[in-house]
Amino acid sequence: MNSNNDFSNNVFVNCPFDEQYIPLLKSILFTIIYLGFTPRIALERSDSGEARINKIIDLIKASKFSIHDLSRIKSSKKSEYFRLNMSFELGVDIGYRIFKDGQTKNKKCLILEKEKYQYQKALSDLSSSDIKSHNNEPEEVIRQIRDWFVVNELESADSGTIIWDSFNKFMADFYLKREKEGFQEKDIQRMPIPEFIRFINEWIIERRNN
Repeated sequence: MNSNNDFSNNVFVNCPFDEQYIPLLKSILFTIIYLGFTPRIALERSDSGEARINKIIDLIKASKFSIHDLSRIKSSKKSEYFRLNMSFELGVDIGYRIFKDGQTKNKKCLILEKEKYQYQKALSDLSSSDIKSHNNEPEEVIRQIRDWFVVNELESADSGTIIWDSFNKFMADFYLKREKEGFQEKDIQRMPIPEFIRFINEWIIERRNN
């Protein structure tokens, strides 16, 4: 298991935390760990006395890589506010890379959206950026993350199909083991992210040692 103090191995994940997004989040976390990296996410620690923005800045500073999913910043119904946290955190990440020296100059980020070119009208400054779309499909987000790491850091990696199949095997084993341990559906669905990440790490280590 990798250390959270390893800047070159950390991946900051900036995404929504709503119930509908959880299947995508789980596939993102699994892919990052499968490829040998360490996901860093705001939900990894909970301290009511800690300002959220300070936590986000700490995670950005600690991570060479970042994944920013902007697929939920657009309001989905009348009178609903735009969700700007994700785009704000993206701006903090880019600004930190530009205005800091040293290893931060090597920071890299992947920007995701639901549909291709969806946010050029709202965020015109991103119009020349290479943004990837996933259409809210966990399999596609796995492929996009895998390919991005191969282009930017890894010389090679298992195919998106292999990682997707492994993710599904993990989820099947995960549910089976948790149910045997007395977890009910609501316990599994509300499981803290650090606990879920630990189970991913344990499963991958076990599979690779067999």
